[in-house]
Amino acid sequence: MESMLNIPNTGQKRVVIVGCGFAGLEMAKLLKKSNFQVVVIDKNNYYQFQPLFYQVATAGLEPRDISFPIRKLLQSYKSVIIRISEVTEINSELKTLETTIGSLSYDYLVLAQGATTSFFGLSNVEKFSQPMKSVVESLEILNAVLHNLEDALVNTNPEKIEELENIVIVGGGPTGVELSGAFAEMKRYVFPKDYPELDCSKIRIILIEATSRLLAGLSEISSVKAEKFLK
Repeated sequence: MESMLNIPNTGQKRVVIVGCGFAGLEMAKLLKKSNFQVVVIDKNNYYQFQPLFYQVATAGLEPRDISFPIRKLLQSYKSVIIRISEVTEINSELKTLETTIGSLSYDYLVLAQGATTSFFGLSNVEKFSQPMKSVVESLEILNAVLHNLEDALVNTNPEKIEELENIVIVGGGPTGVELSGAFAEMKRYVFPKDYPELDCSKIRIILIEATSRLLAGLSEISSVKAEKFLK
């Protein structure tokens, strides 16, 4: 057995997949009929469907709607072993890795632990903004917006109220565009009902994009239509 991870030595070549997001999950599925022993390591026991984080951030979906137990997703893959832990160190020469619950050797290592938010060297954006790379962070965004509206209700300073009613989104890619549109829907249909004492028409959704157009990775037609729709 391998340390406290309790991984049996079957004599098979071992593939260790670190991270069970999009890439890690698909890799594990592709290896289901291989002659490898497949070990999936993730710090969470659930898989998150990242494209819909914005829906959680705007109360369109509940966290449980886009979070699924890893073991349930992979329960039919008998060659896959799952361990919930965090990798702390990798030794590529010895082909071993250390986790918070023990060490493990590997023949092949797949690093699919996801990404963190890129702030493109903008320290102020990193300092004052809230990222959205997990369900937890999505909920924090929603809570921050609702908390600001609650504060606006009891504030008597017009400048402070205006500040509290501003929602600023940095990045005009697919996520920024989707998030802006979803908040616009909330401004139109949800906030006036929940906050009848507020003049919700004064809520401003400000989308900031550094390049010359929205959805820069897509076609120009998509960019024009997205900008027209948001306006």
